[in-house]
Amino acid sequence: MEIAAHIDAQGLLCPLPVLRLRKVLEGLPPGAVVELVATDGASWIDVPHFCAQAGHRLLSAEDEGRLKRYRVARG
Repeated sequence: MEIAAHIDAQGLLCPLPVLRLRKVLEGLPPGAVVELVATDGASWIDVPHFCAQAGHRLLSAEDEGRLKRYRVARG
């Protein structure tokens, strides 16, 4: 899977990781994949909810302890 963009949202609190994800996805073509890395525990709820509401596809969500890693395909 080719990653079109990487977002390092470590240290950012809600809602900033999702806002950065939204901004990056807006500039990409449908199907493009973005990887987001966040440390905010609320992102575990916020990212899937954002994807469902905005029509994007959450390809993976990995809880690596302190880090949460997401791969999202633009809808």
